Amino acid sequence: MLRSNVSRIDPKRRNVLDHRKKQFAEAAYKDTDYPHRLNFYSTPPTADITIEQFEQWAIDRLRILAELEACSFRNKTPAETASHMKPLLDKYLPLDTNSSSSSQLFAQRQKDHYSHFILRLAFASTEDLRRRFTRVETMLFRMRLNADDGRERAAFINSLNLDWETVSDEEKRELAAELAATASFGGFKKGQQQQQYEEDQQTWCKVSWLRVPELVEQRRVFLRQGYAYVPAREQQAMVVSEFSSRLERQLELTARALPRLDEDDRLTPILAHLSKNFITPDASYVGTSSAISSADISARNIDTLVNNHHFPACMSHLHRTLRRDAHLKHYGRLQYTLFLKGIGLNLEECLLFWRQSFNKITDDTFNKEYRYNVRHTYGDVGGDSNRRGGGYSPYSCQKILTEHPPGPGEAHGCPYRHFNMENLQTLLQQGMGVTDRGVLNGVKEDKEKQKFHMACNRVFEHLHKEELKKAKDEGIMTAAQLETIVHPNEYFKRSYLLKNMGKMQGDVKMEG
Repeated sequence: MLRSNVSRIDPKRRNVLDHRKKQFAEAAYKDTDYPHRLNFYSTPPTADITIEQFEQWAIDRLRILAELEACSFRNKTPAETASHMKPLLDKYLPLDTNSSSSSQLFAQRQKDHYSHFILRLAFASTEDLRRRFTRVETMLFRMRLNADDGRERAAFINSLNLDWETVSDEEKRELAAELAATASFGGFKKGQQQQQYEEDQQTWCKVSWLRVPELVEQRRVFLRQGYAYVPAREQQAMVVSEFSSRLERQLELTARALPRLDEDDRLTPILAHLSKNFITPDASYVGTSSAISSADISARNIDTLVNNHHFPACMSHLHRTLRRDAHLKHYGRLQYTLFLKGIGLNLEECLLFWRQSFNKITDDTFNKEYRYNVRHTYGDVGGDSNRRGGGYSPYSCQKILTEHPPGPGEAHGCPYRHFNMENLQTLLQQGMGVTDRGVLNGVKEDKEKQKFHMACNRVFEHLHKEELKKAKDEGIMTAAQLETIVHPNEYFKRSYLLKNMGKMQGDVKMEG
């Protein structure tokens, strides 16, 4: 029966595969060829990679997507976003052009290909994740398309075999006046219109006007007999729209297939971790330690560091609660101890800090009830694995946001998430010196949209606006070093470096 069905297929269509079904086609286990820098990700990769590559490539792409989303939340223009993202893309997800003759072309394109599909698996499970993934992937594709070499971009678009009809030379001559007039609505000055028209002369295409309603509305195309005549400069928008719509459909197919996938037990926790951390990247995504070797971090100057606004709201609140009550409950102590460990407070100084802070109890009580936990956190005691690993790692924003929400009498957690707006405003005004009404309103909007890390970054930028301007103007810190903060210890490190630029520019240059 199977043979008879195959024999009935039109020979010309036997090897034609709908792009919506390519991701579930029978795998041909071989390396993929990458003739173009850009990719529509229609066919899944099938070559072998290591589990370490699987995780690290996905993490690197997630950093890029999270930062793109952050640029969107901050209402950066496309030009500002491209400028901000360039050093990050060069570091985590580079893609050289064919004309560069780079020896890394295949490796770069393979990483780009695999990382997209890994995150597609991770983010296909819910409608919200699919929507967000499509949006940021489309942003990334659009930015790359706009930055691509003209000839290579044209070759890539031609390779897509999109359902466009090229306008013939005869028809272009017939409609020369109308096509030239279209340039006057393209946002070009008079001096540019003729040049743009001449460039467009070579690559006009026509499609049903229903496929380009935005271009019709903006009068960027010529309409005739139900067709929209699209100049070259607007065809990129059509390519981006096609990329987005295809990805939406492919994600829906992936979502339906997920329950049937026999996933490797090693991959399932990685995929779950990636989707969970699309809220904001986890600590493992920040590769460097937050300790600053030349900084004086000791028990006696923690108060000074807090008063100089080096601590994020979560740690500032813990510190002020500790000073008020001479006590913190278990999760508050753990969250704060790990943060202090991460900024460079050594074990001896940390024990001294907690003993001095718990000034309403005796030495005997402190030694019996609290000393061991601090030592265990640093890896000084406990099992072999704990000691070898140096104890616990400082909590990331992700962990603070999603694990162990604070109950009555507890001070841990994220104020931007766990406080009501009145209490949050009091903390920002009285505890951190944020009085600007615009900043407070922005924080309120971020909180309502559940963009808690964006609210924290907004406050950071306000408290360090002069230093940030100087760092950017003088080239002391790069855009990559000023990417969105997603960890309390990164907040401290960046704040300390910015406030001490004149004293320690060498450290600033080395950071990130």
